[in-house]
Amino acid sequence: MAPKTEPKRKFHLHLISDATGETLYSIAKASCAQFAGVEPVEHVYALVRSVKQLDRALEGVAAAPGVVMCTMMNTELRSALEARCHELSVPCIHVLDQVLASLGAALGTELTHKTGGQHEMDAEYFRRIEALNFTMHHDDGQMASNLEDADVVLIGVSRTSKTPTCIYLANRGIKAGNIPVVPQIDLPDEISALKKPLVIGLVATPDRLIQIRRNRLLSLNQDPETDYVDLESVRAETAFARQLFARNGWPVIDVTRRSVEETAAAILNLYTEYKAGTSSPDLAADEAG
Repeated sequence: MAPKTEPKRKFHLHLISDATGETLYSIAKASCAQFAGVEPVEHVYALVRSVKQLDRALEGVAAAPGVVMCTMMNTELRSALEARCHELSVPCIHVLDQVLASLGAALGTELTHKTGGQHEMDAEYFRRIEALNFTMHHDDGQMASNLEDADVVLIGVSRTSKTPTCIYLANRGIKAGNIPVVPQIDLPDEISALKKPLVIGLVATPDRLIQIRRNRLLSLNQDPETDYVDLESVRAETAFARQLFARNGWPVIDVTRRSVEETAAAILNLYTEYKAGTSSPDLAADEAG
């Protein structure tokens, strides 16, 4: 018999932010993942920038006491939050305090206490929007004729997470396009002629591809038994892709056990070295392995 799995202990986690809450949510998720046997019941309060908005969030805390994690730059709202949490005997964790204190000490400068500063519509913001527009227009082989304007081009067989990885990269300001590899069909001539972009091949094991593809077919109510999920066909498909990548000297990333975020991180490392002119086949292999 399989060992009995103990149910996770749930707790209320209140995330209070004076901005969009994206930073706070990411930190909370990463932190909670380090504790086994617990599961947060999340209550998210974003764009809390007035006393009325804070009171509404604190009503939720009082109704379901647990733990408060927050990013609050306004000193008055911050003090009010701390005072109410103290009355409720609820821990209040300012997740950026230690980072900001250490950074301020290192830089020798004072905090601005600017709310949502990372979301300002500055040049960096518009660069990300431009990258996202580019990526959406160059998805799945579209507009291959002008991929020379891309920063990164991903090439791989179906279900190697090309599109979600490109979108993730675009949110980091990277113009990314992707091209599907179809067995026995040559890539567009423009791809081999690319000079500016970093071209990267994405691969996965046949077993993993079949699993993902079968689930995809089932979700579309299509026949789950086709060459698309035939083991020998998929093996030939992946072998063809690897030969293509080797022939062109493109670095390869195996996405079998990688999340989209991990794949993107490996690509960003390769891209940084590519721009600096320090990449080499050995370095690329180490990064992508």
